Amino acid sequence: MEGRDDLKSILPYLPVVLRSSSLFWPSQVVEALKEMARGPECSGVRSGKLLFLVISHLRQSLTLSSDPLAPSALEGYALFFDRLISREESRKWFEEVLPSLANLLLQFPSLLELHYQNEDGLINAANTGLRLLDSQEAGIVLLSQELIGALLGCSFFCLFPVSNRGPRNLPTINFDHLFANLYDNYNLKQQSKIRCVIHYFERICSCMPVGSVSFERKVLPLENCSPCISYPNAEFWSSSLIPLSRFEVHSSGSIENQSSGALEVDFANKYIGGGALHRGCVQEEIRFMINPELIAGMFFLPSMEDNEAVEIIGAERFSNYTGYASSFRFSGDHVDKREVDSFGRRKTRIIAMDALCSPGMGQYKLKCLLREVNKAFCGFIDQSKYQQYERLFQEDGYCEARRYQDIKDPNYMTKNDPLVSESTLTSVETHGGKLVNITMRKSQETRFQSLVREDNVGIVTGNWGCGAFGGDPELKAIIQWLAASQALRPFISYYTFGVPILHKLKQVFASVETTLDNDCSKHAIPGKACTLAAAIEV
Repeated sequence: MEGRDDLKSILPYLPVVLRSSSLFWPSQVVEALKEMARGPECSGVRSGKLLFLVISHLRQSLTLSSDPLAPSALEGYALFFDRLISREESRKWFEEVLPSLANLLLQFPSLLELHYQNEDGLINAANTGLRLLDSQEAGIVLLSQELIGALLGCSFFCLFPVSNRGPRNLPTINFDHLFANLYDNYNLKQQSKIRCVIHYFERICSCMPVGSVSFERKVLPLENCSPCISYPNAEFWSSSLIPLSRFEVHSSGSIENQSSGALEVDFANKYIGGGALHRGCVQEEIRFMINPELIAGMFFLPSMEDNEAVEIIGAERFSNYTGYASSFRFSGDHVDKREVDSFGRRKTRIIAMDALCSPGMGQYKLKCLLREVNKAFCGFIDQSKYQQYERLFQEDGYCEARRYQDIKDPNYMTKNDPLVSESTLTSVETHGGKLVNITMRKSQETRFQSLVREDNVGIVTGNWGCGAFGGDPELKAIIQWLAASQALRPFISYYTFGVPILHKLKQVFASVETTLDNDCSKHAIPGKACTLAAAIEV
């Protein structure tokens, strides 16, 4: 255990101690947890106020007194458990849930040790151990739902050290601010956020789920780094000949309720989770409340840079809700019926990607456009297929230059591509100033289609980076369409959430496709040849 680099990287942020190759709680913490695990008859904990006193005692035993909690945390815990929930709910919490949660925390060190023994090489032979997944470090962490439950239990008891998190750009992880904000500025949406989390603990303490959740930091390297795809420049986008994906518009419904198995966009803060554990209550924060296992990523994922996104697969949904922002309300239990993959992950794929905040008129300039489309591309691309992508984007990109523009060696194609014969070299047309070989175009489209059909995982999104972030929803719709197409996603399903400016979005995109089809038709480019380059020109 002591020699593991992954454990070394995360150990300073854990509340447990490593000694003699074993992880353990300090003895005082063990005794306090054992008392709570025996129930209120032994511990005497029957109220929110007494619960917070135990939390304070646990923190002192972990020498966390120098990391003060939010000033109103005590009042927040007391307000929720002693006044806002019913007597029956309070009885169940203190007699059933809290003892089970304390028992789960007693198992936390052994769950961590088991994790490090079993998680190596499960996904693409990669290290999936819990570690600080730092900025510019592409990688994946695979956690059991039981271990996530224990991590969130530590958050509930505010047991994580916090003074060292800021310098590493790590977001808040303890729940003290979540409860303190309930007292400082009481409102029903904050109460409902806490109800979602408490309901999660009730569920896992009555029946612990047995699946897994993966957290992947995805990176587009800023410099060429074979075999990875590097951060694309403007020329890359303006010259792309990849066909546009199918674009679907929905004026009602929500991203999390889609049933296609597509990749669901989290309109994220660069600090993943945003204000989930504070006062925030818009799209990202709501998703983190109804799928609380997402919160675990906040523990070990520092803020995202412009060339990064985070993909989370397997987070189970536990709660239903109504409303949005100030009208958000917890509305009861949700039974997640999504299928499970071979790694035990539910087929819920969430991509967290942060848009520019308050870009103003700058969002229409090249620098911002490039940043946003590359951010979305980073999120949408399937990194597990990087060898196939490299073949398409590097070999075919090289072939584009040789085949379609300035072929100095007339035998180049026949020598390097078995799909091309000498008889095809004479069949060319002009498109956008480029010489396009029709047979090669057909061959290329066939390759794209074969990759797209492999898993048929599309994109489900909406007004990413709009609202409080100030983005133009029409522009963001186009940016996401281009990124999804370049990532070879078969479709993009767009939810407008009733935004008035988007009420004609379906007609607009149908018009764009018709224009591109007509343009491609005039230049004898076969098939559904609406390309990114042509879309950018339009």
